[in-house]
Amino acid sequence: MKETLTLVVAFTFGAVPFSYLVAQAVAKTDLRTVGGGTVSGTSLYQVAGFFPLAVGGLLDVVKALPALLLAGGAPLLSAFAIGFTVAGHNWSPFIGGHGGRGISPALGGFLIIAWPGTVLILSGLAVGRLLRHTGLVTFVTLLFLPWLLLSTHGSYAFLAGWMVLIPALLKRVMGNAPPPPEQKRSRVLAHRLVFDNDGEAPGVL
Repeated sequence: MKETLTLVVAFTFGAVPFSYLVAQAVAKTDLRTVGGGTVSGTSLYQVAGFFPLAVGGLLDVVKALPALLLAGGAPLLSAFAIGFTVAGHNWSPFIGGHGGRGISPALGGFLIIAWPGTVLILSGLAVGRLLRHTGLVTFVTLLFLPWLLLSTHGSYAFLAGWMVLIPALLKRVMGNAPPPPEQKRSRVLAHRLVFDNDGEAPGVL
């Protein structure tokens, strides 16, 4: 019963679209219509600025907290709780299956159960912004995530890393909209996976 409740809470809190709600309240904007339709802090910043981003971003970061408290430190249940939180965040039923990429709730979740994961993700975001290739650097960072956690916190943290990696990369590929019909589908999906956008990708395939 505890396990089921924890996972339900994880997905439900993960699915609350805080960035979407803040954008609606502050800028009267539906983030699903901005850019690639990602309901994320980046899109929120584009339409509303820094302070709304800080509010929405913080709420996204703490999404995993209720489920992890319910898990009570049980390592296997905590790993699944983070994964379910990220899945809810990425495919929120409250906004028609749209969502973000799972990075924000992963940051907060790993801060509680395996802090090197938070450090790695934040470092990847910082380096990506510095190099102006956030999508690519985040892709590489996510691939390293489970292996770092395995070396620092063991097998359950390794599982938690995969529980974040898989939905994060799957959401990048699926996106929040189908590939543009005028572009080759396989090329678009590969470009989404590596660069997290629909641009042309010479040499990817």
